[in-house]
Amino acid sequence: MKPYISIVIPVYNEEANLETLYQRLTTTMDKLGKPYEIILTDDGSRDRSATLLHELHKRRPDIIRVIEFNGNFGQHMAIMAGFERVRGQIIITMDADLQNPPEEIPKLVAAMEAGHDVVNTHRLERQDSRWRLWVSHMHNKIRTWMMPKLNMKDEGCMLRAYSRRIVDLMASTGEMTTFIPALALNYATNPTEVGVAHETRFAGESNYTLYRLIRYNFDLVTGFSVFPLQVFTLIGMAISFFSFIFVVFLFLRRLIVGPEVEGVFTLFAIMFFLVGIVLLGLGIVGEYVGRIYQEVRKRPRFVIKQVLEENAEKVGVE
Repeated sequence: MKPYISIVIPVYNEEANLETLYQRLTTTMDKLGKPYEIILTDDGSRDRSATLLHELHKRRPDIIRVIEFNGNFGQHMAIMAGFERVRGQIIITMDADLQNPPEEIPKLVAAMEAGHDVVNTHRLERQDSRWRLWVSHMHNKIRTWMMPKLNMKDEGCMLRAYSRRIVDLMASTGEMTTFIPALALNYATNPTEVGVAHETRFAGESNYTLYRLIRYNFDLVTGFSVFPLQVFTLIGMAISFFSFIFVVFLFLRRLIVGPEVEGVFTLFAIMFFLVGIVLLGLGIVGEYVGRIYQEVRKRPRFVIKQVLEENAEKVGVE
């Protein structure tokens, strides 16, 4: 039977969570009573995740499909690989760490069946550490300021639902770096948002370090906005204007007062400030140029080692 719901889950070093994830997810979906499939993408795990995924596929090959990457290509590429192979009309994404309870999926399905094409979510009573909560809070504020069109309360929650039309559009982009929730909103015509429960991580440790969170934010901002470039254009114009006024002031002061040594350290301070602004601006421009470079090389977004399905087992490159 053709699945009505497709659930796409990226997996990276989640061996301690997979059995519980399987039990809770299949129990929830069986109770829902709608045909479904579960696509799990192993994103180059270094533990026993790949082996466990093979075992789960053997248990229910009609429902469990496994995509195994040849290396680590990132969470969003793992989801994209699943998007390219979904067969359902409602596609749900979620993480494998069980912080987003599978029991919340019927809530998303109900919202989709009410006529929405994208169902975003925000986490209720988050169970993350204080520093993660603070970083997330600040990032949400900055993102709202820089990209007001991306109307999301909580872009870090991956438990979301999309229509097949939206997923097909996202899969067709072929972008090397992207941020799926924001990309979906670009194509959505009737999005909505619901609150979902949030739990502490069932087992293991988070794969998101501070550095990876920073990189993730760069991908979001540079992938969907030119706001940083516009800001530095305005800053450059303002600095140029005030620098011209300052030069006129120094010229007139020299004519009136004459040569003087005072103020050398002030000039050095101003110079160091301007050099810092220039270097920061070059760094931001470099982020955009780097992404252009990644796109024009036309290298594969990810390399698939094998795909485990009910009637096929294949190796490929995407």
